[in-house]
Amino acid sequence: MRRLVFQEYVTLDGYAAGPDGGLEFFDTIAEHADADNLELLENVDTMLLGAETYRLFVAFWPTEASAEEAIAPKLNALRVVVVSRTLDSAPWGPYEPGLVVRDIDQVRELKAEPGKDIILWGSITLFHSLLLAGLVDEVQLRVCPVLLGAGKSAFPSSGSPVNLELIEARPWAKGGVLLRYQPAS
Repeated sequence: MRRLVFQEYVTLDGYAAGPDGGLEFFDTIAEHADADNLELLENVDTMLLGAETYRLFVAFWPTEASAEEAIAPKLNALRVVVVSRTLDSAPWGPYEPGLVVRDIDQVRELKAEPGKDIILWGSITLFHSLLLAGLVDEVQLRVCPVLLGAGKSAFPSSGSPVNLELIEARPWAKGGVLLRYQPAS
């Protein structure tokens, strides 16, 4: 079975976005995270996104604006799958259009297909649902050395506790840290 890896940039106080939705804190560790993602993408063939993150990604990644980004060629070569109850299609610029699926059961089927890992970027609401359904195999946090004090949390705020086991903690220059966890057995 394929692994589903959730990856999120977070602040030290656990926010995935500022109060206004801003993501400027990503820049504090971007160069280290990009190098790490190039390595990670060697084992990934599918990108899973919620509708909101899809809209953000499609506005940048499959465009000429992303040409300077080191991961753009690998990211744009991935199969795109969007979980949405409202989207009918998921175009991806000049690349193969994404597949729209409607529910968690279809994500479970996607994991059962042969292939490499599936990466889930952003998509906090979808992450919460998949984590609580037991479909997330790894949680990767790229911790930025910033305290926002308020914003959009990267973690479920209700439901049962989810225990995680640390796989790796790797410090980066400029105070950033890569943390990798798997759900506890």
